[in-house]
Amino acid sequence: MPGQTDPSLHLHEHSWLEDAYALLSGSTLIAIGLVLMKEAGIVTAGVAGIALLVSYAVPVGVGLLFFLINIPFFILGFRALGGEFMVKSVLAALLIFGLASVAQASLEIERVHPAFAALAGGTCAGIGILALVRHNTGVGGVNIIALWLQKRRGWNVGRLHMVLDAAILLLASSAISPARLGWSALSVVAINGILIAWHRPGRYLGH
Repeated sequence: MPGQTDPSLHLHEHSWLEDAYALLSGSTLIAIGLVLMKEAGIVTAGVAGIALLVSYAVPVGVGLLFFLINIPFFILGFRALGGEFMVKSVLAALLIFGLASVAQASLEIERVHPAFAALAGGTCAGIGILALVRHNTGVGGVNIIALWLQKRRGWNVGRLHMVLDAAILLLASSAISPARLGWSALSVVAINGILIAWHRPGRYLGH
């Protein structure tokens, strides 16, 4: 009828409660993944990988480093993807910072094999990132650039991540052993495999 709003236009929008739950659960999974990989001495994808790499050289928690390194990318996200995206992304980064700090203080991990940390930690982080990006939320750095290019060009987020993350691993190659570099590459595959399989333009109808 004239003057009426088509209810199908809002059919796939998330409620604020769904967004809040996605931010909490996604950030928790990413924090767990970061702690597992930190304890195994490996690096991983995106700004999380850069934060892990820096954390081995300076006495600063990986969660705080993750937030600080992301600040310039939040500005890019605001300009390219809008205010709502930036606010959610900042909240997610704060949650990851806080939850990673809590996890490091709460868990006493005497030993974790790098293979388990790469696969389990990478999978946790990948599913966490997936939960966030499906609710119009970035995880900073590489993720924001990839989401922007997906919006502009329709490119697959997972494949973009894989290319950009390869550059981070090249950077890490001078700071960690070849064995740990190999496990780090496995964690990158675990994370991006989730995004390649389950985050394709047009497949998911929500935000």
